[in-house]
Amino acid sequence: MKQIKAFVHRGRVADIVHGLREAGFTRIGLIDVKGLLHALSAREQEYSVELGEQVTSEIQIELFCEDDQVDTAVALMRQHGRTGKRDAGWIYVSNVDAAFPIDSRD
Repeated sequence: MKQIKAFVHRGRVADIVHGLREAGFTRIGLIDVKGLLHALSAREQEYSVELGEQVTSEIQIELFCEDDQVDTAVALMRQHGRTGKRDAGWIYVSNVDAAFPIDSRD
């Protein structure tokens, strides 16, 4: 099993999620994050007092899938995450050693 993390511009996340869901992916999480991607507009940026510089509002997408699904998931994220700018985001793939369901059975 693999974990895919993608850091993308907020305006692209809906298209990415719709593309992934249409392809049958269901283990998707979304997290609001602040990052250093080049902002597409001034609305995406704010000043971080902690860092002492501008940060961009981004979304971290986490997707868990089987090993043979990674290429499809990454291709969909790249296709739907494009912004026309060079630094549209990043995708990382990691191994998952184990996964356990949470259920009400004892």
